[in-house]
Amino acid sequence: MPDLLEKPKGTRGKVHDITPESAGWGYVGFGLYRLAPGESAAEVTGDREVILVLVEGKARLSAGGADYGEMGERMDVFEKTPPHCLYVPNGSDWAAEATTDCTLAICTAPGKGGHPARRIGPEGIVLTQRGQGANTRFINNIAMEGEDYCDSLLVTEVFTPQGNWSSYPPHRHDEDDFPNITYLEESYYHRLNPAQGYGHQRVFTEDGSLDQTMSVANHDVVLVPKGHHPCGAPYGYEMYYLNVMAGPLRKWRFKNHPDHDWIYRRDNPGA
Repeated sequence: MPDLLEKPKGTRGKVHDITPESAGWGYVGFGLYRLAPGESAAEVTGDREVILVLVEGKARLSAGGADYGEMGERMDVFEKTPPHCLYVPNGSDWAAEATTDCTLAICTAPGKGGHPARRIGPEGIVLTQRGQGANTRFINNIAMEGEDYCDSLLVTEVFTPQGNWSSYPPHRHDEDDFPNITYLEESYYHRLNPAQGYGHQRVFTEDGSLDQTMSVANHDVVLVPKGHHPCGAPYGYEMYYLNVMAGPLRKWRFKNHPDHDWIYRRDNPGA
């Protein structure tokens, strides 16, 4: 199995280029461009649908011959304001020209031609609290199951306060057994505030066949092919991550680790 921790390749241009082939799985792809004003990027989608996420900064975006103009608003991801995003179907293309320093995420999964290109956000994306106590985190849902924008992609942002946990209690979505659980590969693009910080993520299965604990730095990506995958943010450092999930069915159904499910049931009575 490939290393689950992907370090950025440099600080400018395309610093991440994760494909299903490089990840050793079948669905999720993730790319990241870090552009200076005037720098550009362009790609064809082929057989994959794409959501472009302006993590921070502004850029002029076009897709499939349509000009969407300048998009983007937040200049620092930790402003926590809703992101500006663009959905591009398979069999198309897109281009971006940065008008400020810009971080542009490329979220991809198999496309079926079922949806047209369209803006996503900032309207309709509302920062929502989830969890309580040291499990409190804040979510910007970009394209989750309730939003019918795409064929395969599930995309969300998570902000974890210093000292807190997220993707917790440990849970997994690695079996194709709907409605009990779904098979979804997942990538985590991490940011830390202040930027010199670090966080922790563990990816592990109940049978012990996979058990990796990683210290993640700013702009690192963690791959989750299977198993549980909690994250921790040390005191003093706020954590952000952009999640990309995809599998054979665009449904998010998970199972908590049996040893730790009591935490979920305590916090969600009647669940």
